Amino acid sequence: MMAFDLNAEQEFSLEHHVEKILGVESGGDVTVACWEPGQVSPNHHHPQATEIYFCMQGGGHMNVNGEKVNIKPGMFIVHPPGEIHEYVNGDQRSLLFRVRYGDDMASHHVEKD
Repeated sequence: MMAFDLNAEQEFSLEHHVEKILGVESGGDVTVACWEPGQVSPNHHHPQATEIYFCMQGGGHMNVNGEKVNIKPGMFIVHPPGEIHEYVNGDQRSLLFRVRYGDDMASHHVEKD
């Protein structure tokens, strides 16, 4: 069993969003991701991993397959292997909980068209 207090684990940086891996289990990991207002992830995908985000506080939007999906507290997003996505944080701090699992967690950046 793993148990974490996400409020105690959060770390924020004005330089870049912070992804802090809290534990590794059964071919996956669990992470707290902390975003300052306006921070943006690289446009990327994980060819051999599923990535699941749960928005605890804050929010923004996810760009996926040419669509903009608004994210708010209580929502979760599932990215299957290979799905290209980009997270754009909104105008307040956001705390996201992430679960990733698969054969390889590597992130591959993708240039935008």
